[in-house]
Amino acid sequence: MPYNEANGKSCTRRLTFCAGHRVWGHESKCANIHGHNYVVKIEAEAEIGLDAIGRVVDFSVLKERVGGWIEHFWDHGFIGHREDWQVRGAVESIPGQKHYWLPYNPTAENMAAYLLEVICPQVLQGTGAVVQRVVIGETENCEASAWF
Repeated sequence: MPYNEANGKSCTRRLTFCAGHRVWGHESKCANIHGHNYVVKIEAEAEIGLDAIGRVVDFSVLKERVGGWIEHFWDHGFIGHREDWQVRGAVESIPGQKHYWLPYNPTAENMAAYLLEVICPQVLQGTGAVVQRVVIGETENCEASAWF
């Protein structure tokens, strides 16, 4: 295999945010409205090759673009399933309440997949970086991943 300077190289940016959610239809306490101090890890690889100084992408780009999206849409808001009409009605009845409705339950697995498949390709377009893995931790003991 020919040498490629980008082979086997990635960079990971850790981001944090706070948000409320509920897992619609959950069999236990996560069916209740509650919140987490989320930790997100965004792992990117170079689309073509490392940049002129040997990076996949500058860490600040991941922070500004992915972290900026998270801050704008999810941080200190409520994340819910768009078909969870009970919670949706309650949340939307609060004037100015920040909310984001996903097309599926806001589990850590689904949130990681949404960032990986929908948001990262949009916000990182033109940077030369492609996100290959997203890890979301809800607590110190529980995290979920999505990857290509």
